[in-house]
Amino acid sequence: MWVVLCNCPDDACADRLAKGLIEARLAACVNRLAPVQSMYRWNERIETATEVPLLIKTTAARYLTVQDWLVAEHPYDVPEIIALPLAAGLPAYLAWVTQESSRL
Repeated sequence: MWVVLCNCPDDACADRLAKGLIEARLAACVNRLAPVQSMYRWNERIETATEVPLLIKTTAARYLTVQDWLVAEHPYDVPEIIALPLAAGLPAYLAWVTQESSRL
């Protein structure tokens, strides 16, 4: 199982992406976290923005499809998409994520 992090510009975008990932069976679960303040350099300027983080639970086998889907659906030119493999987890939960992320 992998956890994919993706920041969104607002609640509407976060909700749309989360629902789309679940509907497409690319993820078993998406947590929409509380808004955060992000600071970053973009086009040689330091920017700040309020963003809504998503924690996307999927499988390693589905990651590239999740990444491609997010790139196509996300409004940012270069969305933050970071995948972290899990070292361990409750076996029943991991089996559920695999089942729900793999159905076509």
